[in-house]
Order: sequence, then structure tokens, then C-alpha cells
Amino acid sequence: MTAQTQPTQGIALITGASAGIGAVYADRLAKRGYDLILVARNEARLTALATRIAAKTGRTVETVCADLNDKAALAKIETILRENPRITMLVNNAGVGSVASVLDSNVDTMEAMINLNINALTRLTYAVAPAFVGRKGGTIVNIGSVVGIAVELLNGVYSASKSYVLSFGHALQRDLADKGVRVQTVLPAATATEFWDVAGYAKQKEAASTMTADDLVDAALAGLDQGELVTIPTLHDGDGWTQWEAQRRALAPKFANAKAAPRYALS
Repeated sequence: MTAQTQPTQGIALITGASAGIGAVYADRLAKRGYDLILVARNEARLTALATRIAAKTGRTVETVCADLNDKAALAKIETILRENPRITMLVNNAGVGSVASVLDSNVDTMEAMINLNINALTRLTYAVAPAFVGRKGGTIVNIGSVVGIAVELLNGVYSASKSYVLSFGHALQRDLADKGVRVQTVLPAATATEFWDVAGYAKQKEAASTMTADDLVDAALAGLDQGELVTIPTLHDGDGWTQWEAQRRALAPKFANAKAAPRYALS
């Protein structure tokens, strides 16, 4: 069955879709039978990508030029997610990063990073989750980063924002799994995209340890097919994550004590 004739899987709305990881998601999901709504700031790139994908796959591709740091633009995307019953997947990919330390970065720039990486992702998820629950199905893919775990590697605000994405994903899985909604958190490591140009370390794109966006997305979609809740494409020892996550969850009940630990010698 060709891409043009396969049944539609509904609509996937992808943020940060004009280049890099988002553009590859657009290509791959169209080939899987999804129609698309592509959201990004660069209208020329969006239009070119939409034209190319539609011609290659026969899928319907809409574009919405929007800066998700703009409240009115973000509200427009929220409305689409709440009101379009054909949307079956949200890919929260839009984000920005930095490699600068707290002493070398501007707090207003960091606030804008928080607004995009956390606030926009949260609001879009809150917009679509009730709609998916009402239809008893849907998929939310949130793009985090391995620095959400390895928090010392890059800028602290960026790492913290990606730790949020991971934690938020765990809670979403708890709240939505029994309601037919799938939630996958993807944790890329270094990926060869324009992210590094914006973050201030362009040469990372040429490093031997840097993955291509194509390989990253293909692995992430394979993880989704396998039912993974958290997908870390560059982690070859999958048991390492399983064990770390089991230890984290096993620690939680041990916090429930009315008295301080003996090492604090309060008594």
C-alpha cells in the first residue's frame, strides 16, 4: 500500500516543525499515514517543507506560522488542539537551549527559554489531553533531552527545563494511561541540528558522538511502536535506564517519615 493510498491515521500537530527534528518527524509521520499541522516561526521554511511532503506522500499538510513565546499565537494553537477532532498526535518539539553558565547568560533570555520549553509545552498538552480522553485515544510525544538527567552538561536553566519535561511525562503517563492516551518522552543526546547554532556551540554538530536527526527520529518512532514510555536513542544499555528508574521509584516510599533521619541528630 503506497503512502498516497494508505488510510489516514488522523492529524499529527508538530511544533518546531520547520527544520531539524521537527521536520524529520513531519516526513516520517506523513509516510505513516498522518495528515499534518506544522507549527513554527519561519513561514518560508514551513511552506517549502509542507509543499515537499505533500507532493511526496499525498498527505494533507497545513502550516501555522506562530511564535510560541507569544501568548496570542500560543492560544491559537491551543484552540486548534482543543477543537480539531481529527488530531490524534501532538509532538511537542519546539524548544531552545544554551551552553552558557549562570554568570554568562542573560536572565531575560533564560525566562524566554522557560516560556518555550516548559510553559508552551505544558499549555499545549493541557489543551489536547482532555480532547484525547474524550475520544478515548491519542498520542503525546514530548521531546526532552538527556541533560534532563545529566544536568551538569549544559546551561542549568536548559537542563532544568528538560528535567521538567521528563517529570511531567511520568505524571502524564500516570494520569492518562488508563484513558487510552499514550505519552512518550524522548530524550535525545547531541543531535546535528541548528539547536547548536542557537545554543552557542555550533561545532558540536560535527562531533563523532553527535547523532543525525533522521536516526534520532527513526529510533524514537521505533521506541513508540515498542510501547516505550521513555526513549533514549543513544543509550545502548537499556537495562541501565530500567535499573535507574526502578531505584528512583523504590526510593519514593522512604521519604514518608515524621522524624528527621538520625544523621541530623535533632533529638
